[in-house]
Amino acid sequence: MRLKELHLVNFKNHRGADLVLGNQVNCFLGDNGSGKTNVLDAVHYLCFCKSYFNPIDGQNIAHGEPFMLVQGDFERLDVQERVSCGLKRGTKKQFKRNDKTYTRLADHIGLFPAVMIAPDDAALIHDGSEMRRKWLDAVISQYDRGYLEALIDVNKSLAQRNALLRYFAENRTFDATMLSSWNARMAPKAAKIAAARTTFMDDFLPGFLSTYEEISGGAEAVSLSLKTHVVGDAAAIEEMMEQAQDDDRRLRRTTIGVHKDDVVFKLGEHALNKFGSQGQQKSFLVSLRLAQFAFIEQATGVKPVLLLDDIFDKIDEKRVEALMRRVTNGAFGQVFITDTHLGRIPAMFEQTGADVKVFEVKEGEVSPVESQGS
Repeated sequence: MRLKELHLVNFKNHRGADLVLGNQVNCFLGDNGSGKTNVLDAVHYLCFCKSYFNPIDGQNIAHGEPFMLVQGDFERLDVQERVSCGLKRGTKKQFKRNDKTYTRLADHIGLFPAVMIAPDDAALIHDGSEMRRKWLDAVISQYDRGYLEALIDVNKSLAQRNALLRYFAENRTFDATMLSSWNARMAPKAAKIAAARTTFMDDFLPGFLSTYEEISGGAEAVSLSLKTHVVGDAAAIEEMMEQAQDDDRRLRRTTIGVHKDDVVFKLGEHALNKFGSQGQQKSFLVSLRLAQFAFIEQATGVKPVLLLDDIFDKIDEKRVEALMRRVTNGAFGQVFITDTHLGRIPAMFEQTGADVKVFEVKEGEVSPVESQGS
């Protein structure tokens, strides 16, 4: 899959941009705050119906403007496709594929896969389990529509069940039958989610480990594993929820379920967030995303777009060079990358023989650098 053209109107600090993109590597170079990361975020918007950095759609409209438009022309499985997102302040966004508006944004997920590597990924290591579940869900949802449907239903049911528990506590009443009805609804979907997560982790791990070894030069051993207390079929999960009823009443929330899962990151035998250096943590995250890229391509048959934002942040040049070699070895398709140094990334890619197109970004204006193009 390739993004051939990108059009931006009032998206963040880009008042207007019409970009014809290269087939392999597209470099966006400029100072911090110039808007180069916003270009990558616009691509993410087209693939996932939302910003990677700011989930509040209205805040992505340029300051003082009444609307925004992000539009991309893709080539996907040898078919030309147009994806667009338009938003007026105070209204619901309109997301279209080939000029047909989606009634459910979930129907778009997975059709135009992308993988983003950004400094914000550090939250996967340092923040709570919710961030790692979101990563897990985002990957699996791109190739398993049944998983996404089950996840949406479980999250809605969980909110209703928790609201019911709060109602019981606030009104000093209780109805076990009402609670059991939610257990019966959630358990089959939870069983599907739990099985899909276990299968994914088993299948994903070998590719991740080999990728990390290549990026790090085999300098250290790492691992990742799923931490869960939800096991068995729907009946077993429903029974676990029934047994947790007293704890749920006391804490006014659901204490058993897939919403408590976590992914454990380790460096050797130790927690990565406590014992890993900044470089080791960044290498771990880059390897995680690259393995995610390969896994999604294998699962969907569509080669994702790779978005690399500020890749030099907290990672040494030797490891960056290993990354550049990997993303130009033929396994990857179209790559978008940002940097503050005007010559560093293009020079690295030229050494690999990659087809590189360079853009300079200044105060929201994006211009191709013809002398660097190929």
